[in-house]
Amino acid sequence: MHLIILDRDGVINEDSESYIKSPSEWIPIAGSLEAIARLNHAGYHVAVLTNQSGIARGLYDLDTLMRIHDKMHHAAAAVGGSIDAVLFCPHGPDEGCSCRKPKPGLFQELGARLHIPLTEVPAVGDSMRDLEAAQSAGARPILVRTGKGRETEAALEPGHGIAVYDDLAAATDALLKGASAPRS
Repeated sequence: MHLIILDRDGVINEDSESYIKSPSEWIPIAGSLEAIARLNHAGYHVAVLTNQSGIARGLYDLDTLMRIHDKMHHAAAAVGGSIDAVLFCPHGPDEGCSCRKPKPGLFQELGARLHIPLTEVPAVGDSMRDLEAAQSAGARPILVRTGKGRETEAALEPGHGIAVYDDLAAATDALLKGASAPRS
């Protein structure tokens, strides 16, 4: 199985410091949904792993999050794409859960559900916590400059070895051209 893991806010859709609290605030980044479709057509299964502490903060409820994700699924389908799984952490930063990135709990849950190791599975994110969670789970972190990506890139140590692309579309181009080809 070829699998790719994506963060949501800042990778697929525009991020917001005040959180994405409604379906109307969920706005795809140009080219991201088409990139998901291209990944699907190349044989990738797409999983989204996302921190959603807005639930713990009382900014939106689970029903609203499901409606946001329904919009994301429908928008991907409208361009020929499919998101196979969405796993999220609803906890706040001080709750001490194991699923909130940078901890690897969401990655471990995905691997357990799929009965596969996530070793070297590409994991695209825009924040340091995305990269750290991927590394902790044995996945291969990829950074995009959208969302918080430019700030994250500036904070990386020289020689970090993490592939960096302008956006999900550029990361997809590289994956599909074999720069980081899927491993069976």
